[in-house]
Amino acid sequence: MIILGIDPGLALVGYGVIEVIGNKYKYLTHGVIKTEAGVPFQNRLKKIYKEMTDIVIKYKPEDIAFEELFFNKNIKTAISVAQARGVEVLVASTFTDNVYEYTPLQVKQAIVGYGRAEKRQVQEMTKMILNLKEIPKPDDAADALAIAITHANSINFKESFLMK
Repeated sequence: MIILGIDPGLALVGYGVIEVIGNKYKYLTHGVIKTEAGVPFQNRLKKIYKEMTDIVIKYKPEDIAFEELFFNKNIKTAISVAQARGVEVLVASTFTDNVYEYTPLQVKQAIVGYGRAEKRQVQEMTKMILNLKEIPKPDDAADALAIAITHANSINFKESFLMK
């Protein structure tokens, strides 16, 4: 099974693709879709739509998992990122009904085993789980890989639970 993890955003959309074979995880790719400040908002959304569509067509994920948005302060930023996330979810749901969402707490718990883990701990474990030589960069892409692993862990847990 191929899983696409997405760390939603407007300036940077992190993505990570893994393949799950039984309880083993194989790294396929990671990266970011980058849009520039100062470019008209609708053009930024079109770029996200096109590049994410290209990724989905290329890797054909069966499941696509997103990190839930979390904002503390800046409502203007929250609204524009939420609109970009809407485009990202639209692309995902155009290609599969298997669209999932995980909170940052769930991701930390699944990857490190501790819901208050530091970002560096999550990145280190992501590197180890996927048997990578170094921590994936940039952070948004590393987060997306962690989201994909979180979803894979969730599937494996449910399957092992159902088999018993």
